[in-house]
Formats: sequence, structure tokens, C-alpha cells
Amino acid sequence: MKPGDVLLPMALQFALLSLIAVGGANTVVPEMHRFFVESRGWLGDREFADLFAIAQAAPGPNVMIAGLLGWKVAGWPGAAVATVAMCGPSGVLTYAVGHVWHRFRGAPWRAAVQAGLAPLTVGLILASGYILARAADHGWAGYAVTAVTTALVLSTKLHPLWLLGAAGVLGALGLV
Repeated sequence: MKPGDVLLPMALQFALLSLIAVGGANTVVPEMHRFFVESRGWLGDREFADLFAIAQAAPGPNVMIAGLLGWKVAGWPGAAVATVAMCGPSGVLTYAVGHVWHRFRGAPWRAAVQAGLAPLTVGLILASGYILARAADHGWAGYAVTAVTTALVLSTKLHPLWLLGAAGVLGALGLV
């Protein structure tokens, strides 16, 4: 697979995802997975899950997943194209919407839009979690770690990186 064969389809996909990523790049992870793993076959489930984990563990914005996916399938040109395609259209749209949002700051429909976007974002993030758990967990131990981690994140104030580290230790010991 040559980088030139993937750059245009990848750019178009990320440009589209950029415009529907309400709540950030993590909300469109299921569609990224569908495109890169299921539709194109450019990556396997494990590679996708590993790249997502790296993007989340590294300091910086969660949109790093786009650059990592682009890099994995098309090298540095892929990383550049994916990042620009994921950030460019949404940046332009955000600028335009911000102008309108400010102009109509007292309009009643604005509160309704804000209230509607919150559950939409939560649902998209939950879908991302489901896709990633399905891609990464291949046995009862993996599903158990995911379930316990989810319960701890929802019920305690533990920082998720501690849980990620604990899961890493379990993996290094061969328990997961």
C-alpha cells in the first residue's frame, strides 16, 4: 500500500469526521475504527486500540489519534494529512458558529441547542468506549479489567492514568 493510495480517502474521511465530532475526536472513534479496520482493512483491531491508548496516554489533545492513524498507514505525510483534515474543517466551522453563537447569545433556541448537545456527546463517547473495549478485550480477563476500570472511574475520584498504569502492569505480567 503506497501512501498516495490512502491520502485522499483518509483526508476526505477525516474532514467529514471533523465536522461531526461534537465533543472532540473521541466521539468519532467508532467511525474511525469502522473506516480504518472494518472498511479499508488498513489496521487490525489490536493496532487500532494500541494507537488509541498511545494518543490518550500522551500529553496533548485527544485529536492526536488522527495523526497516529495517518502515520501508521501512510507515514509522515499521512500524519500531516490526517491532522490537517481533522482540525481544519472543524476549526473553520467553529469560528463561524462562534460568531453566530455570540450574536444570538440571548436567543431561547441557544439554550435548547446546548442542552441537546450534552447527551449527544455522552452517547458518542459511550459508543467509542464500547468499540474500543470490543477491539482490545479478547478474553474474560480483559473484559473484567474493562468492567472494573469503568466502575472505578464512575464511582471514585481516581485519576484514569492510575487505572491505565495498573492495567499495563497486569498486561506486562501476562494476566490480561
